[in-house]
Amino acid sequence: MKAVVQYALEPCSVELREIAEPTPRAGEVIVRVRAVGVCGSDLHQYHGTQSWRVNTPVVLGHEFAGVIEAAGEGVQGWQVGDRVACETAAVICESCAYCRTGRYHLCPHRLGFGYGVNGGMTRYVRVPARALHRLPTNLSFEDAAMTEPCCVAAHAVIECSHLKPGDLVVVFGSGPIGLLCLQMAKLFSPRKAILVGLRTDGERLRIAEAVGADQILCADTDDVEGIVRREGDGLGADLVIDAVGSSAVLEPCLRVARPDGQITKVGWGPEPLGFSLDPLVGKNLRLQGSFSHSWATWERVLTLMSAGKLCLAPMRRTFPLEEWRTAFHAMEQRATAKSMLIPD
Repeated sequence: MKAVVQYALEPCSVELREIAEPTPRAGEVIVRVRAVGVCGSDLHQYHGTQSWRVNTPVVLGHEFAGVIEAAGEGVQGWQVGDRVACETAAVICESCAYCRTGRYHLCPHRLGFGYGVNGGMTRYVRVPARALHRLPTNLSFEDAAMTEPCCVAAHAVIECSHLKPGDLVVVFGSGPIGLLCLQMAKLFSPRKAILVGLRTDGERLRIAEAVGADQILCADTDDVEGIVRREGDGLGADLVIDAVGSSAVLEPCLRVARPDGQITKVGWGPEPLGFSLDPLVGKNLRLQGSFSHSWATWERVLTLMSAGKLCLAPMRRTFPLEEWRTAFHAMEQRATAKSMLIPD
Protein backbone atom coordinates (compact mmCIF):
# COMPACT_ATOMS: atom_id res chain seq x y z
CA MET A 1 0.00 0.00 0.00
CA LYS A 2 1.12 3.58 -0.61
CA ALA A 3 2.19 5.75 2.34
CA VAL A 4 3.74 9.18 2.93
CA VAL A 5 6.97 8.18 4.68
CA GLN A 6 9.65 10.22 6.42
CA TYR A 7 12.67 8.02 5.78
CA ALA A 8 15.47 10.15 7.33
CA LEU A 9 16.01 13.20 9.54
CA GLU A 10 17.51 15.41 6.83
CA PRO A 11 15.29 18.15 5.32
CA CYS A 12 12.82 17.00 2.65
CA SER A 13 13.38 13.30 3.43
CA VAL A 14 9.72 12.45 2.77
CA GLU A 15 8.31 10.53 -0.17
CA LEU A 16 5.42 8.31 -1.26
CA ARG A 17 6.50 4.71 -0.72
CA GLU A 18 5.07 1.21 -0.92
CA ILE A 19 4.90 -0.41 2.52
CA ALA A 20 3.45 -3.66 3.86
CA GLU A 21 -0.09 -3.72 5.21
CA PRO A 22 -0.15 -4.07 9.02
CA THR A 23 -1.82 -6.88 10.96
CA PRO A 24 -3.45 -6.39 14.38
CA ARG A 25 -1.75 -7.51 17.55
CA ALA A 26 -3.53 -8.27 20.82
CA GLY A 27 -5.60 -5.30 21.96
CA GLU A 28 -5.30 -3.55 18.60
CA VAL A 29 -7.41 -2.94 15.52
CA ILE A 30 -6.62 -2.11 11.93
CA VAL A 31 -8.30 1.10 10.78
CA ARG A 32 -8.88 1.80 7.12
CA VAL A 33 -8.14 5.51 6.88
CA ARG A 34 -10.83 7.54 5.15
CA ALA A 35 -9.38 11.01 5.83
CA VAL A 36 -6.17 12.30 7.42
CA GLY A 37 -5.26 15.91 8.17
CA VAL A 38 -1.91 17.59 7.61
CA CYS A 39 -0.58 19.16 10.81
CA GLY A 40 2.08 21.82 11.22
CA SER A 41 4.18 19.12 12.89
CA ASP A 42 4.10 17.13 9.63
CA LEU A 43 5.47 20.20 7.85
CA HIS A 44 8.21 20.56 10.49
CA GLN A 45 9.19 16.93 10.00
CA TYR A 46 9.21 17.41 6.23
CA HIS A 47 11.65 20.30 6.62
CA GLY A 48 13.66 18.62 9.38
CA THR A 49 12.93 21.46 11.84
CA GLN A 50 11.07 19.44 14.47
CA SER A 51 12.16 19.67 18.13
CA TRP A 52 11.06 16.12 19.01
CA ARG A 53 12.59 12.71 18.35
CA VAL A 54 11.39 10.98 15.19
CA ASN A 55 11.72 7.22 14.73
CA THR A 56 12.50 7.01 11.02
CA PRO A 57 11.33 5.52 8.78
CA VAL A 58 7.80 6.41 9.84
CA VAL A 59 4.48 7.08 8.12
CA LEU A 60 3.37 10.65 8.80
CA GLY A 61 -0.05 11.71 10.03
CA HIS A 62 -1.78 11.72 13.42
CA GLU A 63 -5.12 13.38 12.55
CA PHE A 64 -7.15 10.55 11.04
CA ALA A 65 -10.52 8.82 11.03
CA GLY A 66 -11.83 5.74 9.31
CA VAL A 67 -13.43 2.32 9.64
CA ILE A 68 -12.29 -0.73 11.60
CA GLU A 69 -11.07 -3.32 9.11
CA ALA A 70 -9.86 -6.03 11.52
CA ALA A 71 -9.57 -6.61 15.28
CA GLY A 72 -6.87 -8.41 17.23
CA GLU A 73 -7.18 -10.84 20.13
CA GLY A 74 -8.83 -9.47 23.26
CA VAL A 75 -10.49 -6.44 21.63
CA GLN A 76 -13.94 -5.94 23.15
CA GLY A 77 -16.69 -3.45 22.33
CA TRP A 78 -15.55 -2.86 18.77
CA GLN A 79 -16.54 -4.55 15.53
CA VAL A 80 -15.39 -4.57 11.94
CA GLY A 81 -17.17 -1.72 10.15
CA ASP A 82 -17.35 0.63 13.15
CA ARG A 83 -16.65 4.27 12.22
CA VAL A 84 -13.93 5.68 14.47
CA ALA A 85 -11.62 8.57 15.21
CA CYS A 86 -8.26 7.79 16.79
CA GLU A 87 -6.36 9.55 19.55
CA THR A 88 -2.69 10.38 19.04
CA ALA A 89 -1.18 8.56 22.04
CA ALA A 90 -0.18 5.38 20.21
CA VAL A 91 2.15 4.15 22.97
CA ILE A 92 1.87 4.81 26.71
CA CYS A 93 3.29 2.92 29.66
CA GLU A 94 -0.13 2.56 31.39
CA SER A 95 1.57 2.39 34.82
CA CYS A 96 3.00 5.84 35.62
CA ALA A 97 1.19 8.37 37.81
CA TYR A 98 -0.13 10.21 34.74
CA CYS A 99 -1.48 7.11 32.99
CA ARG A 100 -3.11 5.89 36.19
CA THR A 101 -4.93 9.19 36.66
CA GLY A 102 -6.16 9.54 33.08
CA ARG A 103 -3.53 12.12 32.07
CA TYR A 104 -1.70 9.75 29.77
CA HIS A 105 -0.97 12.60 27.34
CA LEU A 106 1.76 13.54 29.86
CA CYS A 107 3.18 10.01 30.13
CA PRO A 108 7.01 10.27 29.92
CA HIS A 109 7.04 7.17 27.69
CA ARG A 110 4.35 8.43 25.31
CA LEU A 111 4.88 7.98 21.57
CA GLY A 112 2.51 9.43 19.03
CA PHE A 113 1.36 8.43 15.58
CA GLY A 114 3.36 9.99 12.78
CA TYR A 115 6.68 10.34 14.60
CA GLY A 116 6.97 7.51 17.17
CA VAL A 117 5.01 4.85 15.26
CA ASN A 118 3.43 4.71 11.82
CA GLY A 119 0.63 7.21 11.33
CA GLY A 120 -2.39 7.67 9.11
CA MET A 121 -1.09 8.98 5.78
CA THR A 122 -1.76 5.60 4.19
CA ARG A 123 -4.60 3.13 3.67
CA TYR A 124 -4.35 1.02 6.85
CA VAL A 125 -2.99 1.87 10.29
CA ARG A 126 -2.61 -0.20 13.46
CA VAL A 127 -4.34 1.42 16.47
CA PRO A 128 -4.68 0.31 20.13
CA ALA A 129 -8.35 -0.18 20.95
CA ARG A 130 -8.04 2.14 23.98
CA ALA A 131 -7.40 5.04 21.56
CA LEU A 132 -10.64 4.65 19.60
CA HIS A 133 -13.70 6.87 19.73
CA ARG A 134 -17.00 6.04 18.06
CA LEU A 135 -18.18 8.61 15.53
CA PRO A 136 -21.65 10.15 15.76
CA THR A 137 -23.74 9.03 12.80
CA ASN A 138 -24.07 12.58 11.43
CA LEU A 139 -20.32 13.25 11.37
CA SER A 140 -18.41 12.97 8.09
CA PHE A 141 -14.95 11.42 7.96
CA GLU A 142 -13.54 14.79 6.91
CA ASP A 143 -14.96 16.44 10.03
CA ALA A 144 -13.91 13.48 12.17
CA ALA A 145 -10.31 13.77 10.95
CA MET A 146 -10.29 17.26 12.49
CA THR A 147 -11.19 15.94 15.95
CA GLU A 148 -7.56 15.93 17.06
CA PRO A 149 -6.79 19.63 16.39
CA CYS A 150 -10.22 20.47 17.84
CA CYS A 151 -9.16 18.61 20.98
CA VAL A 152 -5.90 20.56 21.16
CA ALA A 153 -7.94 23.77 21.11
CA ALA A 154 -10.56 22.46 23.55
CA HIS A 155 -7.92 21.39 26.05
CA ALA A 156 -6.29 24.82 25.83
CA VAL A 157 -9.45 26.93 26.10
CA ILE A 158 -12.06 24.81 27.87
CA GLU A 159 -9.84 22.79 30.21
CA CYS A 160 -6.77 24.94 30.84
CA SER A 161 -8.16 28.50 30.69
CA HIS A 162 -10.45 30.45 33.00
CA LEU A 163 -12.93 32.10 30.65
CA LYS A 164 -16.27 33.69 31.54
CA PRO A 165 -19.13 35.18 29.50
CA GLY A 166 -18.39 38.81 28.68
CA ASP A 167 -14.60 38.40 28.77
CA LEU A 168 -12.36 39.92 26.11
CA VAL A 169 -10.36 37.26 24.26
CA VAL A 170 -7.40 37.78 21.93
CA VAL A 171 -6.04 34.86 19.87
CA PHE A 172 -2.63 35.20 18.22
CA GLY A 173 -2.31 32.93 15.19
CA SER A 174 -4.48 32.26 12.12
CA GLY A 175 -3.40 28.66 11.68
CA PRO A 176 -5.77 25.76 12.39
CA ILE A 177 -5.14 25.77 16.15
CA GLY A 178 -5.64 29.53 16.42
CA LEU A 179 -8.88 29.34 14.41
CA LEU A 180 -10.15 26.47 16.54
CA CYS A 181 -9.16 28.18 19.81
CA LEU A 182 -11.16 31.17 18.63
CA GLN A 183 -14.19 28.93 18.06
CA MET A 184 -13.80 27.30 21.49
CA ALA A 185 -13.66 30.75 23.10
CA LYS A 186 -16.83 31.81 21.26
CA LEU A 187 -18.68 29.00 23.06
CA PHE A 188 -18.32 31.09 26.25
CA SER A 189 -20.07 34.16 24.77
CA PRO A 190 -17.14 36.56 25.17
CA ARG A 191 -17.63 40.31 24.77
CA LYS A 192 -15.40 40.06 21.74
CA ALA A 193 -13.05 37.46 20.28
CA ILE A 194 -10.23 39.12 18.34
CA LEU A 195 -7.89 37.18 16.07
CA VAL A 196 -4.40 38.51 15.36
CA GLY A 197 -2.60 37.31 12.26
CA LEU A 198 -0.36 38.74 9.56
CA ARG A 199 -1.28 40.50 6.33
CA THR A 200 0.50 37.69 4.48
CA ASP A 201 -1.87 35.12 5.99
CA GLY A 202 -4.22 35.87 3.09
CA GLU A 203 -6.88 33.18 2.81
CA ARG A 204 -6.62 32.31 6.49
CA LEU A 205 -7.84 35.77 7.45
CA ARG A 206 -10.93 35.24 5.31
CA ILE A 207 -11.42 31.87 6.97
CA ALA A 208 -11.17 33.55 10.37
CA GLU A 209 -14.08 35.78 9.45
CA ALA A 210 -16.08 32.79 8.21
CA VAL A 211 -15.62 30.86 11.47
CA GLY A 212 -16.67 33.71 13.73
CA ALA A 213 -13.87 36.15 14.51
CA ASP A 214 -15.45 39.37 15.81
CA GLN A 215 -12.44 41.40 14.70
CA ILE A 216 -9.27 40.56 12.75
CA LEU A 217 -6.03 42.46 13.29
CA CYS A 218 -2.70 42.19 11.48
CA ALA A 219 0.34 42.40 13.73
CA ASP A 220 2.50 43.72 10.89
CA THR A 221 0.22 46.68 10.07
CA ASP A 222 -2.15 47.35 12.99
CA ASP A 223 -1.57 48.82 16.45
CA VAL A 224 -2.72 45.62 18.15
CA GLU A 225 -2.01 46.79 21.70
CA GLY A 226 -3.74 50.14 21.19
CA ILE A 227 -6.82 48.62 19.56
CA VAL A 228 -7.20 45.97 22.28
CA ARG A 229 -6.83 48.56 25.03
CA ARG A 230 -9.61 50.65 23.54
CA GLU A 231 -12.00 47.77 24.18
CA GLY A 232 -14.03 47.69 27.37
CA ASP A 233 -12.37 49.32 30.39
CA GLY A 234 -9.04 49.81 28.60
CA LEU A 235 -7.06 47.41 30.78
CA GLY A 236 -6.54 44.70 28.17
CA ALA A 237 -7.71 41.17 27.40
CA ASP A 238 -8.95 38.74 30.04
CA LEU A 239 -7.56 35.79 28.09
CA VAL A 240 -4.79 35.79 25.49
CA ILE A 241 -4.09 32.62 23.53
CA ASP A 242 -0.70 32.14 21.87
CA ALA A 243 -1.18 29.72 18.96
CA VAL A 244 1.87 30.79 16.94
CA GLY A 245 4.99 28.70 16.37
CA SER A 246 7.37 31.46 17.40
CA SER A 247 8.62 32.25 20.91
CA ALA A 248 8.69 35.99 20.16
CA VAL A 249 4.89 36.18 20.06
CA LEU A 250 4.79 35.83 23.84
CA GLU A 251 6.00 39.44 24.11
CA PRO A 252 2.90 41.08 22.51
CA CYS A 253 0.78 38.62 24.47
CA LEU A 254 2.25 40.04 27.67
CA ARG A 255 1.47 43.57 26.47
CA VAL A 256 -2.20 43.04 25.64
CA ALA A 257 -3.12 40.88 28.66
CA ARG A 258 -4.88 42.74 31.48
CA PRO A 259 -3.52 42.64 35.06
CA ASP A 260 -4.55 39.38 36.76
CA GLY A 261 -5.43 37.95 33.35
CA GLN A 262 -4.24 34.75 31.70
CA ILE A 263 -2.06 33.76 28.77
CA THR A 264 -2.53 30.22 27.48
CA LYS A 265 0.35 29.10 25.28
CA VAL A 266 -0.37 26.37 22.74
CA GLY A 267 2.19 27.25 20.05
CA TRP A 268 5.64 25.67 20.04
CA GLY A 269 8.69 27.86 19.45
CA PRO A 270 12.24 26.58 19.94
CA GLU A 271 13.91 30.01 19.86
CA PRO A 272 15.16 31.71 23.06
CA LEU A 273 12.84 34.48 24.23
CA GLY A 274 15.23 37.43 24.18
CA PHE A 275 12.96 39.74 26.20
CA SER A 276 12.03 40.37 29.82
CA LEU A 277 9.32 38.41 31.58
CA ASP A 278 8.89 41.15 34.18
CA PRO A 279 5.38 42.01 32.86
CA LEU A 280 4.34 38.49 33.79
CA VAL A 281 5.24 39.30 37.41
CA GLY A 282 4.19 42.95 37.44
CA LYS A 283 0.74 42.18 36.04
CA ASN A 284 0.20 39.14 38.25
CA LEU A 285 -0.51 37.10 35.10
CA ARG A 286 -1.10 33.37 34.84
CA LEU A 287 0.97 31.76 32.07
CA GLN A 288 -0.51 28.36 31.23
CA GLY A 289 1.03 25.82 28.88
CA SER A 290 -1.31 23.46 27.08
CA PHE A 291 -0.31 20.14 25.50
CA SER A 292 -2.39 17.50 23.78
CA HIS A 293 -5.61 16.07 25.29
CA SER A 294 -7.19 13.02 26.92
CA TRP A 295 -10.22 10.72 26.55
CA ALA A 296 -12.70 13.16 28.10
CA THR A 297 -11.56 15.92 25.74
CA TRP A 298 -12.29 13.73 22.73
CA GLU A 299 -15.75 12.78 23.92
CA ARG A 300 -16.63 16.42 24.62
CA VAL A 301 -15.37 17.57 21.23
CA LEU A 302 -17.19 14.84 19.30
CA THR A 303 -20.39 15.93 21.05
CA LEU A 304 -19.77 19.57 20.09
CA MET A 305 -19.04 18.60 16.49
CA SER A 306 -22.15 16.43 16.26
CA ALA A 307 -24.27 19.29 17.63
CA GLY A 308 -22.95 21.65 14.94
CA LYS A 309 -21.20 23.95 17.41
CA LEU A 310 -17.96 24.11 15.39
CA CYS A 311 -17.49 25.44 11.87
CA LEU A 312 -14.93 23.18 10.18
CA ALA A 313 -15.67 22.96 6.44
CA PRO A 314 -14.35 26.47 5.57
CA MET A 315 -11.02 25.59 7.15
CA ARG A 316 -10.04 22.69 4.91
CA ARG A 317 -9.24 21.53 1.40
CA THR A 318 -9.05 17.87 0.38
CA PHE A 319 -6.42 16.19 -1.79
CA PRO A 320 -5.77 12.60 -2.94
CA LEU A 321 -2.98 10.91 -0.99
CA GLU A 322 -0.77 10.97 -4.08
CA GLU A 323 -0.95 14.80 -4.09
CA TRP A 324 0.55 15.11 -0.60
CA ARG A 325 3.21 17.55 -1.80
CA THR A 326 0.53 19.89 -3.17
CA ALA A 327 -1.38 19.55 0.10
CA PHE A 328 1.72 20.41 2.16
CA HIS A 329 2.46 23.37 -0.12
CA ALA A 330 -1.09 24.70 0.18
CA MET A 331 -0.70 24.94 3.95
CA GLU A 332 2.75 26.50 3.74
CA GLN A 333 1.42 29.12 1.30
CA ARG A 334 -1.55 29.76 3.64
CA ALA A 335 -3.94 28.89 0.83
CA THR A 336 -5.89 26.87 3.39
CA ALA A 337 -5.88 26.36 7.12
CA LYS A 338 -6.05 22.57 6.92
CA SER A 339 -5.06 20.29 4.05
CA MET A 340 -6.67 16.89 4.22
CA LEU A 341 -5.53 13.77 2.40
CA ILE A 342 -7.98 11.12 1.19
CA PRO A 343 -6.35 7.70 0.72
CA ASP A 344 -7.65 5.37 -2.00
